[in-house]
Parts: sequence; C-alpha cells; structure tokens
Amino acid sequence: MQAIAETVFDVFYLGFALVAGLMMLAKGEGPLVKKAGLMTLLLGAGDSFHLVPRCYALWTTGLEANAAALGIGKFITSITMTVFYLILYYIWRDRYQVSGRKNLTLAMWGLSVLRIALCLLPQNEWLSYRQPLLYGVLRNIPFAIMGILIIVLFAQETKKTGDQVFRSMPLAVILSFGFYLPVVLFSGVFPVIGVLMIPKTLAYVWVVLMGWKLYKQSQKQVQHA
Repeated sequence: MQAIAETVFDVFYLGFALVAGLMMLAKGEGPLVKKAGLMTLLLGAGDSFHLVPRCYALWTTGLEANAAALGIGKFITSITMTVFYLILYYIWRDRYQVSGRKNLTLAMWGLSVLRIALCLLPQNEWLSYRQPLLYGVLRNIPFAIMGILIIVLFAQETKKTGDQVFRSMPLAVILSFGFYLPVVLFSGVFPVIGVLMIPKTLAYVWVVLMGWKLYKQSQKQVQHA
C-alpha cells in the first residue's frame, strides 16, 4: 500500500510541478512570472532525483538496499531547495519593487553558500542509509534562517500592500518547515515520521499555485491588451 500511495502522489506532484514550471517559463509574461516558472521547474526537477529512486526502492528491494541512490537524490534536492529559496527572495524583490537592501541580499547569498558548503562535507555520509543527525541539523540551520527571512519579508509586504496573490506565502513556508524539521530530527529513530514529507510537499504545491495565479493574471492582461 505504501508503494502504491507514494507512487501515485509523486507522479501527480512531479508532473504538476514540471509542467507548470515549463509553461510559466515558456508562456509567462515578464521577469516575475519567469522567475516563478524557474523556481517551480527547479522544485520538480530537484525532487525527482529523490522521489523517483524512492518509488523504485519501494517497489523493489526496499529503501535500505537503495541507500546510495536515495542519498544522492537527497543531496541534490538539498542543493536545489536552497536555490529555490534564493529565487523566491528575488521574486519578493521584484513583486514589491524593492531596491537597495544590499545587506539583506548578501545575507541570503551567504546563507545559501553556507548551506551548500555544509551539504558538500563528506561527514554528511549521503550514501549511508542512516546519516549522522549532527550534520543533518547543521546543514539545515542556514536553510531554516533563509526560511524565516522569507516568512518575515513576505508577511511585511503582503500586509502593507494587501497583495492577494502572495498573502498566504508566510503560512505556506511556515507549514513546509513545520513538517520538515521533525523529519530531520526524528526520522532516524522513528521512521514513520517520514510521512510528514507529504504535507510538506503539499505546502510547496501551495507556493507553486501562488506562482501559477500570477501566471494566469499575466495571461489575462495579455489577452485584454
């Protein structure tokens, strides 16, 4: 049942993210929609490196027997999700026409580089089935700070401008981290906690839907121009 449920969910999720991302990139009007498309495509492409091997493992010899493929996929996803949040930061800048604030931009880039550098350390033992908790926590500290910054920035601007497209962005990001962090901390001891990755993924689908709404608005503007 787990193999069936996860595979069906992953096929729909990856299909939606990849198709939506490609459509926004190919047909979207303006740099803001293009960024949303790139972010969405990156999300789907990055997650596929982890979810496809996971589905294969569930249908064949099991997760532990495919630890190396799963670990490589998890590593790639960790990198792409870092870039995902960096692009989301630039969407925030474009959407609300933010200029200057160089220290904030440097902070986001610095956290991104730190996160990726921590992911590259061999101590992560990506190819192992049970990876060290310490490095799982360490590499997610800069990632969590990026998430907090995104939450605060979007909350401030959506409240100030009354933006209906991204008004739920802070809640979506809060939920994504709320479901993700217990998996980082406790899945090694209680594997069943890994099921929280499904609602975490749904939170990212919510983010994608906000970008899709922006895309649809841009299409209507073109039609009425």
